[in-house]
Amino acid sequence: MEYKRNLMDLIQMALEASPILLLTGARQTGKTTIIRDLAEAKGFKYISFDDLNFLAAARQDPMGFLNNLPRPLILDEIQRVPEIALAIKYDVDKSNLLGQFALTGSANPLMLPKLNDSLAGRMMILNLWPLSKGELLNHKETFLDTIFQKNWKPSASYEIWTHDDMLNSLITGGYPRVQKMKPAMRQEWFNSYLTTILERDVQDISNISRVKELPILMQLLANRTSNLLNVADVSTAARIPYATLTSYLSILEALFLIIRQPAWYVNRNKRLTKSPKIYLTDTGVLSYLLGATQETLVRNTTLLGQILENFIVQEVRKQTTWSQFRVKLFHFRTQSGTEVDLVLEDMAGNIVGIEIKSSSTIRSDDFKGLKVLAEEAQKSFVRGIILYPGTEAVAFEHNMIALPISALWT
Repeated sequence: MEYKRNLMDLIQMALEASPILLLTGARQTGKTTIIRDLAEAKGFKYISFDDLNFLAAARQDPMGFLNNLPRPLILDEIQRVPEIALAIKYDVDKSNLLGQFALTGSANPLMLPKLNDSLAGRMMILNLWPLSKGELLNHKETFLDTIFQKNWKPSASYEIWTHDDMLNSLITGGYPRVQKMKPAMRQEWFNSYLTTILERDVQDISNISRVKELPILMQLLANRTSNLLNVADVSTAARIPYATLTSYLSILEALFLIIRQPAWYVNRNKRLTKSPKIYLTDTGVLSYLLGATQETLVRNTTLLGQILENFIVQEVRKQTTWSQFRVKLFHFRTQSGTEVDLVLEDMAGNIVGIEIKSSSTIRSDDFKGLKVLAEEAQKSFVRGIILYPGTEAVAFEHNMIALPISALWT
């Protein structure tokens, strides 16, 4: 494995604690690499449903197909054969052994009722996102494990993330395959990647007949990244009926192409916006769809801000999969337009707000949204953080601090 994945310890623990591990995530995030390494180390038999012969056999006779295979067993791209879930359930209930199946899926199991309902209570689900910045540097990030601590203090120094490094990270994204590609080849890879998902994988989890609408929709969503999602507006722009568009959005989210980040609000206050914000899973794909290069991002600071916000939100989301704290991600916005890009809430209801700036200059006014969030969250508010492309941690007042973006991984 070229890159050490920060989820590996949890994967090992899941195999020891549950009969079934389901490792989900977008295509090309590295699920198969991890699973094959696991197969070699622990003696699992490996079967991929991208192999059309295995696919046909499993669909025709799921029970017979499974009975002819040894245990422990890896089934790769399980979303292509949700019919096999009942056979797996029967096998697990009969043997009552841990670590018998390792499944991978490029679709959210909640979109696959046969799989989710049949195996509920029998499997642990872990999600593998594209590579985090820390994983690219062979480092396990602990940002989320520190910022909720009441007595936390910033580091005396952080890694310098140069402007060129930042731009390169944004347009490359986190898919392992593209990390060492030249720009022209990277563009071809992103094109093929999206084509494969939008023309083939969609059919595995839905009955969409008008798949040609999906690339247009992805383009429209890319242009709206890091902004509130107005479904009616997108419906008009894409010329897709509202109900159909709602279904399309669910499918794109199930295939880990987009994220709809909900709003944080308290029921007692009706002045807060409740619409979600839209993000793409990976800024490499996002930059491809927007035609963004290092040169265009230098010229277009608005576009830079959008993509940078998308990048940081996803970096934090990746860390939630291995953090000791169970953290949910939201955004915050009042009807008057005061906002906080990222609201983190732990299981105890504690709140950390994060505002993202593409400017290296921070002013007191930049904390306005965080102060409003603090008023709303009251005693639950732990601290407000501005992440910016600087080099120093700067405390502005009680529980309000500006940190270099590199604090996320150093």
